[in-house]
Amino acid sequence: MTEPFFQYHSPLFFFLLIPVLFLFVFDLYKLHLVRFAISSDTVFSKAKKGIRYRLEFVPPLLRMAGLVLLVVVLARPQWGNVQTEVDSEGVDIVLALDTSGSMKALDLRSKEGEETNRLEVVKSVVADFIRGRQYDRIGMVVFGTQAYTQCPLTLDYDVLRGYLSLIQIGIAGEDTAIGNAIATAVKRLQKSDAKSKIIILLTDGENTAGEVSPAKAAELARDNHIKIYTIAIGAGGLVPVPVEGLFGIVRKVPMQLNVDEGLLKEIAAISKGRFFRARDTESLQAIYKEIDQMEKTEVKISEFAEFKEMYLAYLVPAIVLLILAWVLQKTVFLRVP
Repeated sequence: MTEPFFQYHSPLFFFLLIPVLFLFVFDLYKLHLVRFAISSDTVFSKAKKGIRYRLEFVPPLLRMAGLVLLVVVLARPQWGNVQTEVDSEGVDIVLALDTSGSMKALDLRSKEGEETNRLEVVKSVVADFIRGRQYDRIGMVVFGTQAYTQCPLTLDYDVLRGYLSLIQIGIAGEDTAIGNAIATAVKRLQKSDAKSKIIILLTDGENTAGEVSPAKAAELARDNHIKIYTIAIGAGGLVPVPVEGLFGIVRKVPMQLNVDEGLLKEIAAISKGRFFRARDTESLQAIYKEIDQMEKTEVKISEFAEFKEMYLAYLVPAIVLLILAWVLQKTVFLRVP
């Protein structure tokens, strides 16, 4: 990665601008000094002031501009490029997110404390997790009755967050195919040569669909050196779920929603990962932060800078201005006592 830059090698020389300013003020003051004594200035006060008199400030101004440019020359302006080389032993991560119908449950609250469904809370927390990563490729799989890749492994986190925002409840069906989700995520990681490969599987239910059993899928992940961190989300038991009735009226109906913790623990154990339980928004945030700390990328950054001196661009105009100021002072604006 190459980035242009502009700098001053010796910026302390800019303190010389202070005496330059005082010199300019003194030059202006000298213009108003009386050159010879007279008994009365009545005659001169009635005399018409010409263009030469009105432009007497020009030589001092040119001289000041020239000196300012000389100070810039002493500060050594430089223009160049910084080339950054990143040597990363990265982590490849696939986020497997449950979008089944049970994610409508209203037993979690947003960061602002507002009542919202499970999926919206998950999307907010996952977005923060993505925002905190660097140099890691991250992909996304969504699953319900079916499982499919929402976003392949990428370093473009803005694109990834864009895909995350498009996820809706039921886009992959109403049931929960945990085995299919793991198998799809493994397929995305199989050809990866990253130092660490992980799947973060989040679900709020039991395996009720799919052609691949979760245990077999976990074994496939293990055989490909992929760890699975499983997260069971939801308060459990009777939870309020919005149900649309007649005339489009939505009401909250208590429903029994269970999560198969035993299965998720088994998946994590087979793949040498970990199981987590998130009963509220705060615990979900803590889980993603913990995973973020556990799976850190080792990065070595080397910087090389090359630059060229830009003083000539200031030195030539400075000399021209100083010579012009001297010539004008000795000719057009010459004062004879």
